[in-house]
Amino acid sequence: MGMCITATEKTLGHIHQVNSSWTAFLLLSLCLQLFSWMLVIYWSHYHWHNHPICRALQSHIRPPHTNWNSVMTSINSEFRRIDKFATGAPGARVIITDSWVLKVATYHIYMALQSECHVTVTDSRQHQLSPDSASPTQILTLRVDSINPAVRPFDIRLNSREYAELREKLHAPIRNSANVVIHLTISELFLETFRAQVDLNQSYTLPTGQELELCIGCMQVPARTKLVRLCHREREDDSDCQQCFCRPMWCLSCLGRWFASRQNQQRPETWLSSRVPCPTCRAKFCILDICLVCSHMDPN
Repeated sequence: MGMCITATEKTLGHIHQVNSSWTAFLLLSLCLQLFSWMLVIYWSHYHWHNHPICRALQSHIRPPHTNWNSVMTSINSEFRRIDKFATGAPGARVIITDSWVLKVATYHIYMALQSECHVTVTDSRQHQLSPDSASPTQILTLRVDSINPAVRPFDIRLNSREYAELREKLHAPIRNSANVVIHLTISELFLETFRAQVDLNQSYTLPTGQELELCIGCMQVPARTKLVRLCHREREDDSDCQQCFCRPMWCLSCLGRWFASRQNQQRPETWLSSRVPCPTCRAKFCILDICLVCSHMDPN
C-alpha cells in the first residue's frame, strides 16, 4: 500500500497491469500476514496455552504449582525482590532468584529451577578492550542443564568479575569442564586473603543471653564479626586502633568489602596493614582486631 502511494508511476494499484515480480511480492506479503495471524490465533487458544513462554512455564507444573499461572506468579514474586542477581545485555539478560535461573532473550524466556539444574563452565573469552574497564575483560559461558526432560539446556554469559556474586546466589552446583581459569578482581583476591587472616585471629565468645542478628549490610546471613582491640598484643609500637563497643552487626564479607572500599585503590599492597573506621561507630581498627563470633555453647 505504501508503494502504491509513493511509486505511482508503477501503477501498482492495478494488479493486472504489474509484472510477475511485483505480483509475487504481493502474494508473499499477504502470506506473511496470513501466517502471522494464524500463529497468533493458535497461540491464543485456551487462554494462550500454546504460547512458547506458556509451554516453558507448563514444564514446571508440579506441587505446589497447579497450573502455569501459579508458576508465573512464583517467578514474578521472586523477580520483584531486590536481592536477585541480574546481569547481561537487554537481549540476553541473566536473572537468578532464590529458586529460578532465567535467561530473558529477545523473543523467548529460558527458565530452570535451581533445585533441578546444574551449571557447567564451558568456555572463556578474553577481550582486551572494554567500555567499562581499562583492564582486559573475561567473558564466561555457562551451560544450564536441568534434570527435567521438558526443559531444554541453555547458555548464559557473564563477566568474570560477576562470577563470585553469581556463586553466592546460585545454589546449584557449578562444574568447570573446560578447565577455565577464572580471573578474580583485586577486591575478590583481597577478600580471600582477608578471610584467611581473620580465621587466624582470636575468636569472640558471645555473652550468655545475647543472640546474633542479621548483618545490617546484606540482611542475609548472621553478623558473625566483632571488633576487639587486640593489635597492641601483636605489635611492639603503640597502635592507633581504638576499642569498638558495638555489638556484632556485620558479616565477614560485608566487613571485608567495607575495609577494601576505604583503601587507596592505587596501592593495594598497603590494604592489609592499614586501619579503617568502624562502619557504625567510626572507631579505628585493623585486620588484627576482627574476631569471628562463636556461641558460648559452641566454642568452634
